[in-house]
Amino acid sequence: MRTDVAVRPASQPDAARLAELLTELGYPVGTDEVCDRLVYWLPDPASRVLVAERGGRVVGCISVHAIPFLERTGRWLRIDSLVVDAGQRRTGTGRALLDAAEALARAWGCLRIEVTSKRSRAGAHAFYRSQGFIDVCDRSGRFTKELSQP
Repeated sequence: MRTDVAVRPASQPDAARLAELLTELGYPVGTDEVCDRLVYWLPDPASRVLVAERGGRVVGCISVHAIPFLERTGRWLRIDSLVVDAGQRRTGTGRALLDAAEALARAWGCLRIEVTSKRSRAGAHAFYRSQGFIDVCDRSGRFTKELSQP
């Protein structure tokens, strides 16, 4: 496993590469859309987009939010997206991004990290398990509702 990866906060110049990575993840998006999204992501103090660089090239990214609990004191960190370039998987990039997210979670007073992943992504599930995540879908349901915009 290679460890020559550097993790840093994303910035607007990363938008084109982030668009490529999100498209690879299965969420096709253009550079302009990613630029627009970064406008509201980057200044949010409870959110972060991090990129992993190897040899000066962005090879992965993770986006996270810290969400306060009401039922107990503390927060939980939600991983919104995590993607590593297909040619860079199994090189320590995903682990470096998760380590950086965990460090943020601890700094923000988070007590838990949560990530969801499509059932069809067996490789991702194996990766998360190897990093100490537990599949808890048998304990609770996950319900979503799409909202139309006026």
